Amino acid sequence: MRYLNTRFAVNVAFTLVLALGAGLLQAEGIRLSEPVAEDADSETFGEAMSRAEEGLPTLSLAQVVSQADELAGQQVAVTTRVAQVCQKKGCFFVAQEGAAALRVSFKDYGFFVPTDIAGRTVTLVGELVRKRRDAAEAAHLQDDAGVDAASLRAGEVYEIVASSVRVPRG
Repeated sequence: MRYLNTRFAVNVAFTLVLALGAGLLQAEGIRLSEPVAEDADSETFGEAMSRAEEGLPTLSLAQVVSQADELAGQQVAVTTRVAQVCQKKGCFFVAQEGAAALRVSFKDYGFFVPTDIAGRTVTLVGELVRKRRDAAEAAHLQDDAGVDAASLRAGEVYEIVASSVRVPRG
């Protein structure tokens, strides 16, 4: 009987260590893409920001949202706060500043961002697109982000399809 109690205690301890280890990995976030450029202050995912893209006037998210009809189909450079990130892969995030919010996806799903960047202010370059999102896609996005956000609703929406995202370090 004493052997069974000792073995049980060892199994419980081993299980707790595994669970703790898994929790620590989750706290660091999931990282499915490597940065294409790095410096002491940031990492860039997707395409390296070219001089032409960096030459675009940088807009706030509020400016993009308020001028969405005029900017649709155009390249934009935006500096914005990341509110939520897809927790499954980092395949999109919700950019939000006050009441202004948009979903940001990535060109051809060619890259992903780390899942632990919520709260950081990023700079991105991409195309503002208008699209129709059905209820099934909206439910899928809300599930992946772990929130029921207005920026992930069904209907006629604007999104930014980013070709490049520069994320500040920690």
